Amino acid sequence: MRGSEQTSVGPRSCRPAGIGGSNGDSSIAQEREDRRNDQISALRVRVIDENGEQAGIMLTRDAIARAEELSMDLVEVSPNAEPPVCKIMDYGKYVYQKDKAQHAAKKKQKQIQVKEIKFRPTTEKGDYETKLRSAHSFIEEGDKVKVTVRYRGREMAHQELGMALMDRVRKDLEEIALVEQYPKMEGRQAVMVLSGKKR
Repeated sequence: MRGSEQTSVGPRSCRPAGIGGSNGDSSIAQEREDRRNDQISALRVRVIDENGEQAGIMLTRDAIARAEELSMDLVEVSPNAEPPVCKIMDYGKYVYQKDKAQHAAKKKQKQIQVKEIKFRPTTEKGDYETKLRSAHSFIEEGDKVKVTVRYRGREMAHQELGMALMDRVRKDLEEIALVEQYPKMEGRQAVMVLSGKKR
């Protein structure tokens, strides 16, 4: 512990919130609600040093001075503890790594979309295969596929043709997809929803 606890602790002189930092860094700290350096209001804090080791309870000004000697920041990581817990760290590096980790996590959390593939009861072979490749690609990318068969005029009297086509789609994609919603009529069209198998 540096200094004596009997030394009076008055207001510190005005200085930037970050050790050698910029006003931009300070605004980042405030946005993130991470109090650091002179923003820490507690008289004493429990300190975790730059190596992650417990350094004990110190006067806040002494802990800030220790961080300053290392060209680092004193960051309040557990403000509700008694006394608050603070860690000596390179705050700019901490923010960068935190943002990088959050960005990576968001990339992994792909938003599942429902892509629609439209058929007719009389869809020809070439057109069928093109649409099937699209459905295969969507499912491989993690999306769901809504298969619709639209009936026109007298085709409504032959709904079995559309159902047979849907069954064909299901069988052609069964290696990678499961039926989430079995074929059903919605007005003048039959609808089926497929989703990828869990890997």
